[in-house]
Amino acid sequence: MRDTRIEELADILIKHSTRIKPKETVLISSTELGQPLVETLYEKILAMGAFPLLKLTFSTLQPLYFKNANNEQLDTLLDIEELIYKKADALINVRAPGNMKELSGVEPDRMTRRMKAMQPIQEWVISGNVRWTLCNFPTQALAQEAEMSLDEYEDFVFGATNIDWSAQAEFLKKIKEVFDQGQKVHLVGENTDLKFNLAGRSGIVCDGSHNMPDGEVFYAPVDDSAEGYINYDFPAIYQGREVNNVRLEFKKGQVVKASADKNEALLQKVIETDEGAKRIGEFGIGTNYGITKFTKDILFDEKIGGTIHLALGRAYPKGGGINQSAVHWDMVKDLRSNGKIYLDGKLVQENGDFKI
Repeated sequence: MRDTRIEELADILIKHSTRIKPKETVLISSTELGQPLVETLYEKILAMGAFPLLKLTFSTLQPLYFKNANNEQLDTLLDIEELIYKKADALINVRAPGNMKELSGVEPDRMTRRMKAMQPIQEWVISGNVRWTLCNFPTQALAQEAEMSLDEYEDFVFGATNIDWSAQAEFLKKIKEVFDQGQKVHLVGENTDLKFNLAGRSGIVCDGSHNMPDGEVFYAPVDDSAEGYINYDFPAIYQGREVNNVRLEFKKGQVVKASADKNEALLQKVIETDEGAKRIGEFGIGTNYGITKFTKDILFDEKIGGTIHLALGRAYPKGGGINQSAVHWDMVKDLRSNGKIYLDGKLVQENGDFKI
């Protein structure tokens, strides 16, 4: 018997997140481990009179690719792959990994080369040319990474996704209204004192239209405005690798000093990917207070109520961002203890609680 929570999540992804209409083409991507949700989506999309197209892979193929691909293969985006994305009306990406550490042995420059090759697809998607959503399907690998049993992780996932997104949207709009009217943001926390400007930039409300779960308002800071330093309490995860105790210092919007206690070489390598990787492309405010545990999965971690996240690299044009990069690396800062957010000198959040 099919889990009713999977049915509910599929309905949210189709009706709320991507708003599928009859005769549209819907690209569903996943691994074999996402089969229960993929089958449910496939069935429901057909019932709506739309056309599901599957882009499935085995959960074991990615490490094989990076082990065996030559430089030409790493640097090449096939026309047919780009065409599939550009012809789709909507994308549903069901993440169902089999091993969260499968890329730990891959040289960082090989991954960044591939990211650069895939950048045209990334730009096409984030520029609003197609409706898209991303979600997790609970697997043993995700549960282990979150330090939960599979049953516990299933409860965690569905408890964060299967909620009243209309009510969440109203809460997010209120936060956006406040920050849209301000300019100067000042973050204060443990080993953190960072300022940047939002002048002329508009906030993006994340109410389940793209990521699932969701629950954040994010901005693209003015590119040369970041001044100060930040220390990340949680590990920064990049392609399955943990970079612990990341410390970044900014001057005139650029990272001028970066260090970490673990995998510092990876941190330095990613920052040098291109010029845009040295700048903050995103400032996000987590608002999903139903997510309280850090699970080493940015899809959930950046939404934790009482946290903020800053992404090095690519900005989203929809919010007025202009920073371009092959990199978009979100790092989460916990402000629930001794943390404050000031907007134009006024305290708007303290210890994770909003004062608006």
